[in-house]
Amino acid sequence: MTDTLIVGGGTAGCVLAARLTEQPDHTVRLLEAGPMWVAPDGFPAELLDATRMPIGADAPWLWRYPVTLADDGVAVRGNIVRGKVLGGSGAVNGSYFVRATAADFAAWSAESGSSQAWSFDSVLPAYCRSERDLDFGDQPWHGGSGPIPVRRTANPVPLSEQFAIACAALGFPAIPDLNAGAGAIEGVGPVPCNTDNGRRVSTASGYLLPVLSRPNLTVRSATSVLRIRFHGTAAVGVDVLRDDRTETIWADRIVLSAGAIESAALLLRSGIGNPEQLRALDIPVVHPAPVGAWFTDHPEIGLEYRLRTPERATVPLEYVLETDDVEIRPYTVAFTPGVGRLGVALMRPRSAGVLRLRSADPAVPPVIEHDYLSAEHDRTRLRDAVATASEVLHHMSAELLTERIPRSPQQAGAWLQANLATSQHLSGTCRMGPATDDRAVVDERCRVHGVTGLSVVDLAVVPVPLSRGPQATTVMIAEKAARNCSMENRPLY
Repeated sequence: MTDTLIVGGGTAGCVLAARLTEQPDHTVRLLEAGPMWVAPDGFPAELLDATRMPIGADAPWLWRYPVTLADDGVAVRGNIVRGKVLGGSGAVNGSYFVRATAADFAAWSAESGSSQAWSFDSVLPAYCRSERDLDFGDQPWHGGSGPIPVRRTANPVPLSEQFAIACAALGFPAIPDLNAGAGAIEGVGPVPCNTDNGRRVSTASGYLLPVLSRPNLTVRSATSVLRIRFHGTAAVGVDVLRDDRTETIWADRIVLSAGAIESAALLLRSGIGNPEQLRALDIPVVHPAPVGAWFTDHPEIGLEYRLRTPERATVPLEYVLETDDVEIRPYTVAFTPGVGRLGVALMRPRSAGVLRLRSADPAVPPVIEHDYLSAEHDRTRLRDAVATASEVLHHMSAELLTERIPRSPQQAGAWLQANLATSQHLSGTCRMGPATDDRAVVDERCRVHGVTGLSVVDLAVVPVPLSRGPQATTVMIAEKAARNCSMENRPLY
């Protein structure tokens, strides 16, 4: 019998498997739906190259989810994609590795039901354990020996330099280290990236592959988890599909680390969710819970401009401008040949989305409704942020191709909706909170309310919008969960 069965070998799952098996008597089985390779050099070149975004239409290592129209008929442009490969989305993303801020963790602690468990001071050690900061590793708020190398560009491309100069001309201060201390509120600075010598370093290559030989660790790829098995309200195993055959794998404890979409969908297919919706799909109810009833993401507007000169290959984001709850991103990659894109993302939106099943069939993707910009606050903040970004482009002497945002609130709202996209940062489908909170799915230790032997350890548990991109925080969540388990000598789950 396996001690801990981890569903999902993505950003969080690889961390958990590596850390939990540091205890020789703790057996771990990790299941990943996508492919794996047993050495970093075995990964396809597209996954290793930090200057590429390997998310094209023919990429075989992705989950793809259609975006559903909300009641008001508004939808973001494009589909949601996630990494379906050992390392998860961290194996295919832009290598952005910025921490959330102290203000985020103050809000997180207030929602979690524990004033200390998720405070900034309590999570900082986990952030530090994860990183080998190649620029600031000797500073007290950083780590110098962790599995993930972190570096900032020392030789930015001209586009990034022009952006930084334009931000300075508008009065924004320079921030040498976006991960310093409690996190900067406003300013421009180089992006910490999980790269080394131009190679993307995911948690698969940083954490998991170096420990594959441990006798207490088993990793199975190309294995799809269909549903969780329960004995009453105790989770005891999972049904999986592998090589066109179905089997059941039993375990003492089960951890879902399949990402905010798949972890939530798996709970729902297994009978944890809204009873009325589950019964409509002929799914037996194990425990009522608000799974998928709330999630958050970062709505993003892209301002397009003409690229004057070709840029050399580099990470997709070398610099960003932080203005409290807005992040402005000068992408160095051309999503359209000859056209640059300045991303404008609202990082603490008040609008929330909903995820629900459309079918009990695991092959059918869930319904995902972002409901972006339904709050007037979000429309106002994003409209103002686009105006700031336009000023930056003006100082860069960039030729703006996108039509200018209309002045009237009504016309501006329609313009925002027409140009809306997503930052691909969906989180919070299994939000954290006390049992008395009717919005909560897991407790402050990531255990699913109302059942035993089952936890969620990934971005699904985050109960508030994060002011920064989520990769570093997802690693931190798994580091903290694993440390709690080992230090307290009792199961987290």
